[in-house]
Amino acid sequence: MIVVVIMSLLGSMAIPAYNKLVQSTQDKRILNNAKQLAVAADLYYLEHGVSSVSLANLVGPKANVKNLEIIASETYPTVFTQGAPITITGIAGTRTLTYTP
Repeated sequence: MIVVVIMSLLGSMAIPAYNKLVQSTQDKRILNNAKQLAVAADLYYLEHGVSSVSLANLVGPKANVKNLEIIASETYPTVFTQGAPITITGIAGTRTLTYTP
């Protein structure tokens, strides 16, 4: 009986720590995606002499970002404007991250 109580106590401490670790890892991967999109947008601005670009022009087989992996059901902006922060919403349904290039 004591073993069961100890195991349940250890489990109740480990689950929140694991969830925090998963959230932190997701956030890092999503910020990495945002950095890649920011670099791709900067290249597009320089190549085409524009100050905004759509996501469709940045991601694809012939674009600078070949594949944009969705990590936690997040939503990326559809238009990127030079010098503006990139805000990713709906991360795991609740969180929002902003990357300032």
